[in-house]
Amino acid sequence: MPRLRRVPRAEMTDPVVAHFHDRLFSPEREGTATGSPGDWWEVFALDPKIFRHCVKGFQVYREATLDPVLRELGQTRAGWARQSRFVYSQHCKQLRALGVPEEKVRAIPAWQVSDCFGELERAVLAYADALVLDGGRVPDEVFAVLRRHLPDEQILELTYITCMYEMHATMARALRLEFDDRPDPVTEVPAPDGYGARDIADDLTGGPTVRRE
Repeated sequence: MPRLRRVPRAEMTDPVVAHFHDRLFSPEREGTATGSPGDWWEVFALDPKIFRHCVKGFQVYREATLDPVLRELGQTRAGWARQSRFVYSQHCKQLRALGVPEEKVRAIPAWQVSDCFGELERAVLAYADALVLDGGRVPDEVFAVLRRHLPDEQILELTYITCMYEMHATMARALRLEFDDRPDPVTEVPAPDGYGARDIADDLTGGPTVRRE
């Protein structure tokens, strides 16, 4: 379950919070229409100031001039790179809604070896990796392709939206929201019974094995 309290509808007194909850939730189903639990909205309702700031950021979609497919490629790759199952899943759905072929959607995790993306799409995916995985260290060659195809204003939009969704991916994982409400996949695999506390280096180097109980 999420690490912070979910605000029930009866406690949502802020009109913006209540408006979005009523648009996205229905008494006839659990969660949202996309199949997500919807707890992002209920946890962020804890602080209407934060909630309002977030939904204003989402409204950039309506005003941005960047091709929506390029926008979603950046967001989807950001979700994958930040290991957010929630962000990645939601934006795979959005790519399909925009008519992007299934082949491309499925190729995003290994876009580097796929031949189904054009030059600009590959640059957008590489740019998302540079923003998320390399902390903004972008090779000149990647930026040159972006500038060859996009005006400065749209590069700024791409940068802002991709980074915004890296932030949401990070928060979803930290707070265990939506599809990121899952145990950490990296856990210790127990040693066999009777292993004790032996030194693996002895097995690898042929040195003496000292059994410690």
